[in-house]
Amino acid sequence: MNNNVLELERVSRSYGRGERAVNALCEVDVQVPERSLTAVIGPSGSGKSTFLQCAAGLDRPTSGVVRLGGRVISEMSERSLSRLRRTQVGFVFQSFNLLPALTVQQNVLLPLRLDGRRRDPARARKLLARVGLDGREEARPGELSGGQQQRVAIARALITEPEVVFADEPTGSLDQKTGAEILNLLREAVDQQGATVVLVTHDPAVTERADRVLRLAEGRLVHDTGAGAASANGITRSPAAAAVKGQIR
Repeated sequence: MNNNVLELERVSRSYGRGERAVNALCEVDVQVPERSLTAVIGPSGSGKSTFLQCAAGLDRPTSGVVRLGGRVISEMSERSLSRLRRTQVGFVFQSFNLLPALTVQQNVLLPLRLDGRRRDPARARKLLARVGLDGREEARPGELSGGQQQRVAIARALITEPEVVFADEPTGSLDQKTGAEILNLLREAVDQQGATVVLVTHDPAVTERADRVLRLAEGRLVHDTGAGAASANGITRSPAAAAVKGQIR
């Protein structure tokens, strides 16, 4: 049985035309199994962000096929894609993207509100407790530290029980200790809640906790560790991930 929740088949993305065309992705083939944490690494300009955007339905590939949850999203209408992003995809960004006028709990519930679904405050409180913010439901984002705001963003990404959570440099604006705590939460979301996480990063520590590491260079997938041996407590890491760690730029 195919347990891949995300599949990219010969996906390419180019910008511009003729001699000025830039090939951001070149025939990338990737299958991401459910309940896994995949780290995407590579130097600036390697295609990491384009990979995430095409995989998450934020951008359309120039050619190739993207499947999410068994559906070909690369051929969906904009309306269908918008619906899919609200219901089956979670996002965690480097800049948190919380609404300052809303409380912490309201921010977590926002994806349900935007989709016209019944809000579930009990589930929001449960998720906030899981990320260490029990009792802060009525606080505003401006009253929280950067690490706490990122915890809210993780709870918000999980509220719809999405097929995949896409994280774009989630530790990039945090100090090392706080970044490690955020990474622990994403690892726990996989191990304890059955989430699937695809994470774009420059952070070498991420490879130690990932089940798989994909390295991109000049738009091409140049290395794939396959299934690693990252454990829930972070003590074990795959030899392949260790080998890749030194290649991060």
